[in-house]
Amino acid sequence: MSPSATVWLIDVFLWHRGRRYISGCDTHTLLVSRYIHCWFESEHEEEMYRNISGLILSSVMSGLICEAADWRFYGLDESDLDKVFRLPTTTFIGGSESALPLKEIIRRLEMAYCQHIGVEFMFINDLEQCQWIRQKFETPGVMQFTLEEKRTLLARMVRSTRFEEFLQKKWSAEKRFGLEGCESLIPALKTIIDKSSENGVENVIMGMPHRGRLNVLANVIRKELEQIFCQFDSKLEAADEGSGDVKYHLGMYHRRINRVTDRNITLSLMANPSHLEAVDPVVQGKTKAEQFYCGDNDGNRVMSILLHGDAAFAGQGIVYETFHLSDLPSYTTHGTIHVVANNQIGFTTDPRMARSSPYPTDVARVVNAPIFHVNADDPEAVIYVCKVAAEWRATFHKDVVVDLVCYRRMGHNEMDEPMFTQPLMYKQIKKQKPVLQKYAEKLIAEGAVSRQEYEEEIAKYDKICEEAYNRSKDEKILHIKHWLDSPWPGFFTLDGQPKSMSCPSTGLTEENLNHIGVVASSVPVEDFTIHGGLSRILKSRAEMVRNRTVDWALGEYMAFGSLLKEGIHIRLSGQDVERGTFSHRHHVLHDQNVDKRTCIPMNHLSPDQAPYTVCNSSLSEYGVLGFELGFAMASPNALILWEAQFGDFHNTAQCIIDQFICPGQAKWVRQNGIVLLLPHGMEGMGPEHSSARPERFLQMCNDDPDVMPDFAVRQLYDCNWIVVNCSNPGNYFHVLRRQILLPYRKPLIVFTPKSLLRHPEARSSFDEMLPGTHFQRLIPEEGMAAERPEEVKRLIFCTGKVYYELTKERKTRGMDGTVAIARIEQLSPFPFDQVKAESDRFANADLVWCQEEHKNQGYYDYVKPRIRTTTQRAKPVWYAGRDPAAAPATGNKKAHLVELRRFLDTAFNLDAFKDQQ
Repeated sequence: MSPSATVWLIDVFLWHRGRRYISGCDTHTLLVSRYIHCWFESEHEEEMYRNISGLILSSVMSGLICEAADWRFYGLDESDLDKVFRLPTTTFIGGSESALPLKEIIRRLEMAYCQHIGVEFMFINDLEQCQWIRQKFETPGVMQFTLEEKRTLLARMVRSTRFEEFLQKKWSAEKRFGLEGCESLIPALKTIIDKSSENGVENVIMGMPHRGRLNVLANVIRKELEQIFCQFDSKLEAADEGSGDVKYHLGMYHRRINRVTDRNITLSLMANPSHLEAVDPVVQGKTKAEQFYCGDNDGNRVMSILLHGDAAFAGQGIVYETFHLSDLPSYTTHGTIHVVANNQIGFTTDPRMARSSPYPTDVARVVNAPIFHVNADDPEAVIYVCKVAAEWRATFHKDVVVDLVCYRRMGHNEMDEPMFTQPLMYKQIKKQKPVLQKYAEKLIAEGAVSRQEYEEEIAKYDKICEEAYNRSKDEKILHIKHWLDSPWPGFFTLDGQPKSMSCPSTGLTEENLNHIGVVASSVPVEDFTIHGGLSRILKSRAEMVRNRTVDWALGEYMAFGSLLKEGIHIRLSGQDVERGTFSHRHHVLHDQNVDKRTCIPMNHLSPDQAPYTVCNSSLSEYGVLGFELGFAMASPNALILWEAQFGDFHNTAQCIIDQFICPGQAKWVRQNGIVLLLPHGMEGMGPEHSSARPERFLQMCNDDPDVMPDFAVRQLYDCNWIVVNCSNPGNYFHVLRRQILLPYRKPLIVFTPKSLLRHPEARSSFDEMLPGTHFQRLIPEEGMAAERPEEVKRLIFCTGKVYYELTKERKTRGMDGTVAIARIEQLSPFPFDQVKAESDRFANADLVWCQEEHKNQGYYDYVKPRIRTTTQRAKPVWYAGRDPAAAPATGNKKAHLVELRRFLDTAFNLDAFKDQQ
């Protein structure tokens, strides 16, 4: 046989790789890749050719190469089957034997790779890992189960199957997104948890779409059945605040004994919206946080399991983003087990229309995760694969994928008719014998169980369901809190009583400010060479500290440092956050002479401080923001911040904002204190680097524009999130500290500046940060106009950077005594009381809202009705700003300056608004 024949043979096999079978395992491709590897490791050419010949014979006998049906073409005859071949060191098919006849080699390889399990691992570039996998699947007799294991598996299959049948019987007209066709998912998950518990895992955090969620809640998390069943009662009243969510989106937190290992284990199933894979990074973030807080640096005690649908796994980009976080130092969870419920269809779309890759799991190959395909109608094969997956994760702390190749017996939901779009497939599915029936018949035939025992197991679980159903009728009120996936025990009470709705002063002592300032302006490591430009920055900081002032970077440093000294962990994540996109932060110093040697001064504040984590992220917004959101769920006693490189870029994380951050508490009674830092400002940098789209955040605020609220702290408690645009670093300092000192947690959206980072007037004195000071929701006029308020003709309300442009223009025009300017620092919840006080103070003044954003963007539509509510709509609220536009900013510098001049003229022209009438 010539080398050219070898090349031709490989080409044939690679061509075959494109073929897919309904089993989803395509095992001949895996067998071929396995052999090719052995050939190239062979030391002797003759042995290599004999192995090739054996492969051809094996392939022909297995019916895998129809094009090469006449194997005699290769000079082989039947006598070759009895020849004994020495086995290469890369295979484990021989067990304790080093040589086998060819026909036995073929038989053992077929048993390993051509049954109900297909293994993809040859792309892994680590010999130890490849050999580990080979040993698990090639060693003869590895897939053996004890009688007790088989009976346990049958009992779990009964629970999985009968749960769905019970729901279908009781609520046939209700959506539940049942698990029919993939019932082996439940024993699969329980096996992963059992094996992981055996390996020392104490906490498992899970995320999944709606398919089979109720079954997982019932039979894996072990939520009370009556709590699940009562959700189907249309007359159930809502007791908790908020909107709630549909039952197959809700999560659960439960600590219980694992009956297989007799060890305590905590299980969390994270709530998830219909954006199927959006929960993936959230789970990873919460897992990372739990590992961090318990000191689990290797993921031995806390792990994550992610469940996926085949179409979503291939189609959702967040899957790829999450995979690429898996091995990054500040984001790794040390291995996630991914389970794909591969039912061959996404809603009504065939795989040929849903993906370009051969398998839905191919995305996992980018991180060298092994992929185990298994026929879900073979429960024992499923269980074995899941054991191997759990062992892989415990051994190598890397991701692994279990692809349950199954089908969907119903339509997308129980009301859907799948025959509309997949008639031939569903004709076959209707003929398919349910997996429980097939497995029970197998065990009965083996004598592992009797038919009576099997029927008794069914009757026992049916009785459990009926009793729970009867108890569920007593439930009259729905408590979403029972479905909380991330509880914070002890946080909402103090000495057994609910916390006060007050917020203490967020100021610091002069000594504390000085101490943090000294650390911020120094290098607390010996023999550490920093960049010359950075030396100048640190000297400038030291000078500011001596002068008792702070700029934006130093104000942030003061807030972070003080919280760290108070024991609050801080995590700042995002693209380029260590230095800061605008080279202002420099929280990580780099030695200019030693590669990878860094220093974080903020971790040198005091011996008993909390740790500070600052980490540059991958170039991802969706995945990283989801991760940080999950991290913030784990504990309320931490400040978790995500900074966008530019505020504009949050739009690629919009799903996390819309589905989790904005309505999270309303849907899932789950508070979260995550902070979003979004650089924003119209500075002639074009439409992609100007606007953080404040109008989107304000549109989603839940405060009523027509109702004056009671008091400010209660206002914060009732809102869904807090939106601020601070105009000075002192107020930024206070709002960050307030985020932790409040007696509850709300997401905080901060429109951070760009040009103000170095603006000479955007400075704050230590006096504004001392004990007794607070965050100012509105900064009133304090200049000449405040001395004679009755002479003021115009009161301009504004927010953020435009304040400095307005004050400069006012001074240029000599109108300091006739035009007052007030800064609304907290936009939502709106400071009705302080806006009213300022309006009453300048009773003779026209009211103007001035913004640098376009009229159909920014804040105007949000603030106008609220300002009018404070004045009982006695006065109009005039607008000064850019005209409506489709793009958020112009890309032409000259046009930008013309627009700026135009709206400043409008803001100070007393006759401009008469023209508007």
